Amino acid sequence: MSNQLSIALVGIGGYGIHYVTPLLDAVNQNSFQLVATVDPSPKNCKRLADLEARRVPIYPSLDVFNKQAGADLVVLCTPLHLHASQTCAALSRGSHVLCEKPLCATPDEARAMAAARDRAGKHVAIGYQWSFSRAIQQLKADILAGVLGKPTRLRSLVLWPRDEAYYRRNRWAGALKDSHGNWVLDSPVNNACAHYLHNMLYVLGPQIDRSAQPERVTAELYRAHPIENYDTAALRCCTRSGVEILFIVSHATDSSRGPIFSYEFERGSVEYSDKPGAAIVARFIDGTTKSYGTPNEQRDRKLWLTLEAIRKGGPPLCGIEAAASHTQCVWAAQQSGQEIGAFPKSLVKVSGPDGSRRTSVDGLAEALEQCYQQWKLPSDLRLGWAKPAREIVIDDDA
Repeated sequence: MSNQLSIALVGIGGYGIHYVTPLLDAVNQNSFQLVATVDPSPKNCKRLADLEARRVPIYPSLDVFNKQAGADLVVLCTPLHLHASQTCAALSRGSHVLCEKPLCATPDEARAMAAARDRAGKHVAIGYQWSFSRAIQQLKADILAGVLGKPTRLRSLVLWPRDEAYYRRNRWAGALKDSHGNWVLDSPVNNACAHYLHNMLYVLGPQIDRSAQPERVTAELYRAHPIENYDTAALRCCTRSGVEILFIVSHATDSSRGPIFSYEFERGSVEYSDKPGAAIVARFIDGTTKSYGTPNEQRDRKLWLTLEAIRKGGPPLCGIEAAASHTQCVWAAQQSGQEIGAFPKSLVKVSGPDGSRRTSVDGLAEALEQCYQQWKLPSDLRLGWAKPAREIVIDDDA
């Protein structure tokens, strides 16, 4: 393999700019070559003029690109329900893959991706940028080394309001399936806030490139927006090693909070706040502290570390196995909260101008913060709108 790796970027509008910019602005342009981009609507790319100036070919679809060209690494920044099929297609043509989070929609798709990777003998990395950050890597190394003692329970809270433009930005936002009947399962747990559930599983993984395996999941799912799936979730997971995970998330609050987290261990706790530039800090029971820095620095490390792994032959820091635990949780959550609870109409408020109206639930932010602080699900607190969910046991084949 040439030391200069060829790269094709699929998806250059929207989130794709976070790959376009580092590729165009990299100091060391000799280590790679951006040989192609793929997007049916390239005009949505903020740096289209720069791509055109460098004469980077722009293909209208991945099928057209696959018929006419190829690359050592295909970077997929595409809708989540396309991740599995596009990853498998790229692997079949001999490319390594860096696929944006989440891994895919279902455990079956995750298994198909792993099988395709193994057949091809190529790398597949999944773009959970926190997993590639120095802060999380140092924290995970300390956990694996026993510095913090055994983990006991972990919790995270993310309250990120979203308006109607968010749910109208494409045809699959908030959807259970696409127009062809393929699973999408778009939700805050499986999309905008997926990082923070994945991160709890990831730092508990038995190896640097593995995550903890979920064993039991109970998820209360609710909705205020006029969508198919849920916009609010309170999820409790127990890992196979007996660690409790609590994840509280919503797109329907009237205020924003998070991500924040608190991870508890025998010898102390690890805390992260949503203050600008906040660091992850371990506070030990002997009174000492350790700062790991912010996990939000250099989000493009996932790209450069994936290229490094390809060159050296080592596993990606976050690959299919590391990301599959999150997919298992998402799938189990849908079964646990199969009947999504609708918030009482008397509590649902819609405000703002047409096109960017925001739907929120009175008192929801406060209620979910209470759940987070008390390690409870809404039904545990007997909130008026709360609906208990059934516990799902994840078998070995899930």
